[in-house]
Amino acid sequence: MSKTVTIHAPGTVANLVCGFDVLGLALHQPYDIMSIKLKDEPTVTIINKDEFNLPTDPEKNVAGVVLLSMMEKLNNETGFELTIEKHIKPGSGIGSSAASAAGAAVAANELLDKQFSKEELVQFAMNGEKLASGVKHADNIAPCIYGGVTLIRSIHPLDIVQVPAPELYVTVVHPQIEVRTSDARQILKKQILLKDAIKQWGNVAGLVAGFIKSDYDLIGRSLEDVIIEPVRSILIPGFDEVKSKSKAAGALGGGISGSGPSIFMLSKDEASAKAVEIVMQEIYNKIGIDYNTYVTKINGEGVRVVDSK
Repeated sequence: MSKTVTIHAPGTVANLVCGFDVLGLALHQPYDIMSIKLKDEPTVTIINKDEFNLPTDPEKNVAGVVLLSMMEKLNNETGFELTIEKHIKPGSGIGSSAASAAGAAVAANELLDKQFSKEELVQFAMNGEKLASGVKHADNIAPCIYGGVTLIRSIHPLDIVQVPAPELYVTVVHPQIEVRTSDARQILKKQILLKDAIKQWGNVAGLVAGFIKSDYDLIGRSLEDVIIEPVRSILIPGFDEVKSKSKAAGALGGGISGSGPSIFMLSKDEASAKAVEIVMQEIYNKIGIDYNTYVTKINGEGVRVVDSK
């Protein structure tokens, strides 16, 4: 009962501009650090080692509800003690809740001799996303657990497709404002024009084809959102300027990461990605909003076990 597993749970970019709730990718940076061990009694204890003051009541904590759902599947024969050191700020748009949920599921499964499949772990982890946003969605959870780029073809039944992709650099700017996923969903249109839906479907298909074919030009052309971005971008100061100047600096394209406020840009080389970072920094220095930036790559592994003892 004394075994402890420590994992790194990566940030993720969901939607990938045109793929609302169906596309996502995992990042190398930033990531949360989580350690878990079994308990003799069927309860969940949560210890936070960061400044975010997230709930320690497991029924109100994203990671906690995931562990409770796993315990229910195990007929409450064991419990967990989970220590969380978050480096992905809640409300950042780079998958903070997904990292907690997916990290808890993978770490617990490691303790349980990997008796659950990755698909089952996604099912458990989506309970955390439902707590965070009110909706079960897997576009952050799936890449966090599977790694790389993932397509969620269906939630009911769950159907996750891993999409091969070329080497791509990802530049992310996180303005230090909060956009809650639940709030960002509330402002979306309830109906869309058929012509917009057709254009969006074409872009989703084009983006997936671009990844598979390593066609950078097609990837760039397909990073267009005519449905979600025009609405959500008003919540993010400087968005239009970041997008246009990043593309001028060499980015293939990009947009809102998840529900925001983070903005991501894809580049085919590190030099372009770093040039984009400078553009982002200059814009937010001018606006006067604090920010964090990351220059990283697509993480093909997802949640990683770093210690087991």
